[in-house]
This record gives sequence, structure tokens and C-alpha cells, in this order.
Amino acid sequence: MYPLVRNRRLRATESVRRLVRETVITPDDFLVPLFVVEGKGVKEEIPSMPNYYRMSLDHLEKEVSELWKMGLCAVLLFVKVPENLKDNKGTEALNPEGLMQRAIKTIKNACPEMLVMTDVALDPFSSYGHDGIVAEGQILNDETAEVLAEMSVSHAQAGADFVAPSDMMDGRIMTIREALEDEGFHNIGIMSYSAKYASAYYGPFRDALDSAPVDIENVPKDKKTYQMDPANRFEAIRETQMDVDEGADIVMVKPGLPYLDIVREIKNEVDVPVAVYQVSGEYAMLKAAAEKGWLDHDAVMMEQLLAIKRAGANIVASYFAKDVVQLLT
Repeated sequence: MYPLVRNRRLRATESVRRLVRETVITPDDFLVPLFVVEGKGVKEEIPSMPNYYRMSLDHLEKEVSELWKMGLCAVLLFVKVPENLKDNKGTEALNPEGLMQRAIKTIKNACPEMLVMTDVALDPFSSYGHDGIVAEGQILNDETAEVLAEMSVSHAQAGADFVAPSDMMDGRIMTIREALEDEGFHNIGIMSYSAKYASAYYGPFRDALDSAPVDIENVPKDKKTYQMDPANRFEAIRETQMDVDEGADIVMVKPGLPYLDIVREIKNEVDVPVAVYQVSGEYAMLKAAAEKGWLDHDAVMMEQLLAIKRAGANIVASYFAKDVVQLLT
């Protein structure tokens, strides 16, 4: 075929590269994680996540309005719960006047069109730092799923558009879907963390929410009995298909870059949107390398996100969302 076919013709100028580009990043791709704390006038930088903050509700209101003006249309909420409100059953998670419920209402009052997704897991509310109820050295599955369903209904009552169970308990999508249906929340969506791996990349996130497992007797030291083994590939497909069958509207792979093979496998298998969480460790590594002058922050950031989208992601939960939009405009 050569020289009739010269592939470099389609790379010759920036204009032709733009014309034939297969993958494009836009503000519509992003789900923006937000960390909420009690108090007023609080906007504290997370030490292991430079330029990312925990914020009180008054700052949350301002942040959401800014995000909307930038063209970002969806947020994913997490709350940092005071220690005195934590217990083994996540009781505070069901408080209709709890921090999560008030955060949802704050956003909807400030920006009604903003899509609000909420984290559904016990670890921020757990005195043990686990995503489920702990008993005799085990994480209880079915009992935890029932609490997660109650949490989901509480979030829906507060005004959430989607609930996002991140716990990896078996059968929790069906339990949540049935609870939402029973309460008349037919249009509340579920974004399931379907392939969530027991990853070492989560460290900064656990700093942000103070949600790491505690090191005490008769409590599992890690989350490996419910989060997935990083060595496994086919298990991710099985987990995800089960979640779709149980009623998940969106499925997620977490983390991002180290699991792009899983993203593509899942994208090829399911017919619902696929989300990817570009996690705190991925964010922190680039920030640290750029601070040292070892990497070009913006160039690497965009390359990473293009790789995630190219692998098949429809949605990217990323701490870089604002940085990207500012770069694109």
C-alpha cells in the first residue's frame, strides 16, 4: 500500500489532528468529588491532596455555584463525620438532619440543576473505619446491605439524584433498588462501584475523611474480604454484570489508570454507562511529581484522562475536573 497510504498525512498539522481526533475531553465528562465537613467558614486543604479541600456547607454552596458556571454539571458527595457520631452500625448515616442530608439540600437550594450523587457506605460513619458492620472479626454482608438501603432512601428523601454504593457488599444493589422502589423513588438512579479493587492508591482519600480501618483486636486490618483482589480480571466482569442485573444504572471501575484493561473489558460486556474513579493516589502522585519539576502537570493530566476515556469511560470522577476545564477554556 505504501506510498499510496501514508498515515502521517492525518498527523501533519494541528488542524487535521483535531479534525480526526477519536477521543475528546469536555466538561460533560466529569463527576466532581466534594468533601464536606461540619462548621462554618471551613475550607481546609487536604495535606496529601494539594489544592483540594474539605469544606463546610457555606463554602460548599459557593463551590457548587462556581462548578456550574464552569460547565460542570455533576458532583459526588462525601462527608467527614465527627468521631463522637461514629459507631459500628453507622447510625448517624440515617439521621435526616445529618451532614450528608444537609449537604444535598444545600446544593439543591444553591443550584437545583446540579446532578447530585451521594456516597453510600458505612466507613465515614463507622467507629472501625469499615464499609460494613463488624462482628467477631467479620464484615457482615446482609445486615450491612439493609443499612445501605436505608441510607439510600434517606439520601433520596433529601433530594439526591443518584446514590453511589461504594461498599462492595454482595447483593446490595438489589436491596437498595427494592428499598427505593418501595418508597416511591422510581427515578432515583444507582451508580454502583461494581469493580472496586482493594487498592493501595486510596491513602490520601482516607486521610481526607479519616476513614481508614482501625488497628484493634478482632477488627479486620484491611478491606480485602469485600473489595476486589487487584490480580483478578474475570471477577470484575462477573461483579459488574450482577450489579446491572440487580438494577444498577451506571457501573464504576475504581481506581482508574492501573485498571484500564478492566474498563475496556466491562465496556465491551455491558450496555449501561461506565464510570471510572481517578482516585486520590493518582491525583497525589502527579501533583507531587509536578511540584518536583519531574513531569509537565497539565500535559500528563490530559494524557491520563484521554487514556481513561479511550479505554471506554463515559464518566470520569476526578479531582482534576476544575483544572481541566480551566485549561480547556
